[in-house]
Amino acid sequence: MRQVTRRSVLGAGAALLPFAREGSAASSGRHDFRLAVTTDEIDDDLGVALQFLRRHGLRHCEIRRIWGRYNTSQPMERIREARSMLDDAGIRLAILDTGFFKVPVPESPDKLQAQWDLLDHAFERADALGTDLIRTFAFTYRRNETPDPDNYPRIYDLVAQSAERAGRAGFRLAVENVNPSYVERSSQSANLLQAVQSPALGLTWDPNNAARAGDASPFPDGYAGLDKRRIWHVHVRDYRRSADGEVVWCGVGDGEFDHVGQLRALVRDGYSGSVSLETHYTIDGSKAAASERSVLGLLRAVAQV
Repeated sequence: MRQVTRRSVLGAGAALLPFAREGSAASSGRHDFRLAVTTDEIDDDLGVALQFLRRHGLRHCEIRRIWGRYNTSQPMERIREARSMLDDAGIRLAILDTGFFKVPVPESPDKLQAQWDLLDHAFERADALGTDLIRTFAFTYRRNETPDPDNYPRIYDLVAQSAERAGRAGFRLAVENVNPSYVERSSQSANLLQAVQSPALGLTWDPNNAARAGDASPFPDGYAGLDKRRIWHVHVRDYRRSADGEVVWCGVGDGEFDHVGQLRALVRDGYSGSVSLETHYTIDGSKAAASERSVLGLLRAVAQV
């Protein structure tokens, strides 16, 4: 395989910039996608990340960590500073990422209360940053453990409680399937949506995470079992499976995931949310170079939809 370097990626980026700037999202001539990038997958410095987005004509972003800390740990002065920077750059926040319920099932009232406090912090920051959509999870287990199926009733109950709190406060929660978690595969995502029928709860669909968790075919098979109306956010990256079956992250278009097919299915099913790059790998140690390569790969996929 051809060696990828930061210089070659940036050179390709310059060649495709006119295409990237055609619209407020990414236009293929037939469909527009509201493309975004998780900012700390470019740089922890929000200003640097926003420059990257503008260079590619992208008008949405996803915020997880900024300036070296999770957004929910940043004081509100810095959050208001971030909102001002977004406004000045003409970029909107698609979803606010949190670590809410990305913990083992709480064993004590104090541990559960800490999660409710975190959710309250997320509400405050999402409001300040201009979004009603918040990324959450559905509890984790240790990698050397097997998840206890007896935990699911309590997990569903707690997720339902979180959705009720969000709905009352005017927000929506989009649970991400992630490994290792009680909701990591497509089937577990479908089960959660079936169990918690709240208008304030949907899914952050990450087919690559589903593959890492063991789904042989997150698309089209895994996707087929999901309630499409409740997919509110989509993560993209790419992966290859090693000889022993391990999933290794790579640039969009460099792996085995069918991005064109997934994007076409989203259009067919009336999806109106964001498609957000969560890069998860580096080139020569550079997150920005890897994100650049993946953005270009994603734009090429969009052009085929």
